[in-house]
Amino acid sequence: MKRGYVLHHRPYRESSVLVNLLVDGIGRVDVVARTGSGKRSIKSILQPFQPLIFEFSGKSELKTLTQVEAAAPAVPLSGQSLFAGMYINELLVRTLSVQHNAEELFLIYHQALVGLAAKFCQSQLRYIELALLRELGFMPSLSRDTQGEPLVAEDYYQLVPELGFQFVLNSRARNAYQGAMLTALNDNQLIDVHFLSAKLLMRSLLKPLLGTKPLLSRQLFVSAATPTKIDGNNSP
Repeated sequence: MKRGYVLHHRPYRESSVLVNLLVDGIGRVDVVARTGSGKRSIKSILQPFQPLIFEFSGKSELKTLTQVEAAAPAVPLSGQSLFAGMYINELLVRTLSVQHNAEELFLIYHQALVGLAAKFCQSQLRYIELALLRELGFMPSLSRDTQGEPLVAEDYYQLVPELGFQFVLNSRARNAYQGAMLTALNDNQLIDVHFLSAKLLMRSLLKPLLGTKPLLSRQLFVSAATPTKIDGNNSP
């Protein structure tokens, strides 16, 4: 039996759904599942954030789900954490294809959900974005600059597309980021003071992969934001 999570599902023909799965040791797998009816219906477990074990078969890219059951209770997400989980799912569906062997993402994804269930923190989003970009080969080095020199915490570096981070004297240069933040991101040690610049960096790196179509989950953050409810700066 394989284990994984539902990233997204939608109706597919009569009594079936098309499901995008994140599968441990594989990455994204798209399957067709017959939902059934009554007590035998599997609709209640084919939901995001529900740990599953399952089997699927088929030689084409679109597989057939042959067996599925809940592996544990659903990860309890609410408020900002729920929106964050929806953002992560949408991000993975939009950027991962079934051709990508994103074998390492499952554990990082699971850890992100568990962390968000305990408490919302922007850093959870940055770390999974980092893992995704590395899997796709779009993440420049966060330890050395374009000249091969180690990043210095006090210095600033400009992101040069397809090359990496280049040392700059002007900290206000376009796409310039402090070495301390880049190093903290690399080590999964982001702190509050890094959050805004880390978010801007990841948005810049993800933009070519996402294109111009906006993420619906980001709009949920914005529409729900109020001074007492959700800080707009916390949006992904």
